[in-house]
Amino acid sequence: MKIGELANLTGVQVETIRHYEREGLLPHTKRSEGNYRVYDESHGQRLSFIRHCRSLDMTLDEIRVLLRFRDAPTENCGEVNALLDEHIGHVALRVKELRQLEMQLKALRETCRSAQDAEHCGILNGLNVMSQKQTTSTDMAGHVHGAHPGVRTRKSHS
Repeated sequence: MKIGELANLTGVQVETIRHYEREGLLPHTKRSEGNYRVYDESHGQRLSFIRHCRSLDMTLDEIRVLLRFRDAPTENCGEVNALLDEHIGHVALRVKELRQLEMQLKALRETCRSAQDAEHCGILNGLNVMSQKQTTSTDMAGHVHGAHPGVRTRKSHS
C-alpha cells in the first residue's frame, strides 16, 4: 500500500509517518517503479503500536526502546518494566503539577467573584502581578512543563 493508504488504515497523518521513518521508528520501505513508498501489513501494525504508545504519552526515545524489545521477543523484558515504572513516575509528577496548577487557578478565580469593569478585575490584576514576578524569575511555578522533565536518553543495544 502507499503512504496515504497506510495513513487512512492507522489514523496517522502522512507527515507523522514520514517523521517516524526519519526517527528510525518505522523501517525504510521499498519503492515502487514510480518511486512511491510501498508499505505492508507489518508497517501498519508497527505504526499502530507507536500510535498507542504515543497515546500513553511516551516519548520517541521510550518507544524506540519498546520497539527494540518488540523486535527481539526472546530478550528479557526487565528494561521494559523499568521504562514503564519511570514513565509512571513522570505521569505521577505531572498529575501533581496539574493539581497545583488547578489550585492556583481556583485561588485566582476567587479574586474576582462578580463581573465588573476590567480595571478592577481581580483575575486580570492577579495575572498582571504574577507576570511581573515571572519576568524577574526563571521559575515557572504551576506550569506543566511537558511529558518528561529530565528524561534520560537510553542507549540502544544493537
